[in-house]
Amino acid sequence: MPEKVEKGGGRFIRHYSLKEEHDAYDPDSEDEEALHEHYTLTAPNGLVSVRVDKFLVNTLPQTSRSRLKNASTTGAISVNGQSVKVSYKVKPGDVVRLMLPFPPVPVIEAEPIPLDIRYEDQTLLIVYKPASMVVHPAIGHRTGTLVQGLMYYLQNLPKGSGTQEDPRPGLIHRIDKETTGILVIAKTEYAMAHLSKQFFDRTTDRLYEALVWGDVKEEEGRIEAHIGRNVKNRKIFQAFPDGSTGRSAVTHYRVLERFGVATLVQCKLETGRTHQIRVHMKHIGHPLMGDYDYGGDRIVVGPNHQRYQQMMTNCLGLLPGQALHAKTLSLTHPDTGERMDFSADMPENLAAILEKLRRWRDGRDASVEW
Repeated sequence: MPEKVEKGGGRFIRHYSLKEEHDAYDPDSEDEEALHEHYTLTAPNGLVSVRVDKFLVNTLPQTSRSRLKNASTTGAISVNGQSVKVSYKVKPGDVVRLMLPFPPVPVIEAEPIPLDIRYEDQTLLIVYKPASMVVHPAIGHRTGTLVQGLMYYLQNLPKGSGTQEDPRPGLIHRIDKETTGILVIAKTEYAMAHLSKQFFDRTTDRLYEALVWGDVKEEEGRIEAHIGRNVKNRKIFQAFPDGSTGRSAVTHYRVLERFGVATLVQCKLETGRTHQIRVHMKHIGHPLMGDYDYGGDRIVVGPNHQRYQQMMTNCLGLLPGQALHAKTLSLTHPDTGERMDFSADMPENLAAILEKLRRWRDGRDASVEW
């Protein structure tokens, strides 16, 4: 049953935050034709007649009138069982429902999931996230996440800016499901605020290693292009170099090693947009190897002879997804003020692929096993 709370004399059933780009929205995992109830709001006695969009904005501050207007055009807002436009005037006793094309996220429960802890003190935790582990529960990934393991390991993690319906205990930042590497977790409310400000002010340093298709021309470079939802597939993102839509994003890269058909690059984030490295490298013509969403899960470049094709097929078979590793993280400790540096070696499967590429590049036997 959804949780019932009292607010402003009205009885509300709270389900889910209405956010246009909520990471839990996964159009491939649910029926987009169905509408699911997220909020039921009964207008309190004494309410002065008010437009339904203003009523919802006042009650659900995480929404905006423009989003509600879009919702109303699809019949997502109803009053007393009837779909209404945003201009409808809500009266005392009216039952207002907000329906969305994806189901509410269930309550997050702790799970005894093994964690690879690299550092821990009274203030923060550094963990290594392996490939195929989701950081936060979402539609299609409701169990087995890093957050649920953290909730089991640490009983009183701070919620920060998370809501009761969508808590994000201890989380400061995230990495994608198939990306490996280190994350910092706050253990106190003060640490969460302090670390969040460091990420906002860009005083942390994050270095990633990415294996991309093709021979990157420059030894180092800067990619600046807005990132927004893909116009044809809302599940993924795309670059908008003219800044016409999306949010500003900047990635710095440096070549670490060349293989002719692929390049190992180091990436430093100036901003932290969803899929940023994946989208930016795709934008300059070098998608990440193994990246299904951005065209890197097939052989993109190289000779068309059997030996090479078989080797690269084997390499792709070692990757569950994009070849991206969160290598290092530098931050200032919230309590001591000490600058701290953390790093993690790349996973064995990615290291094995690099060795295969070195052997092929150098004319040696590339059939090294992993």
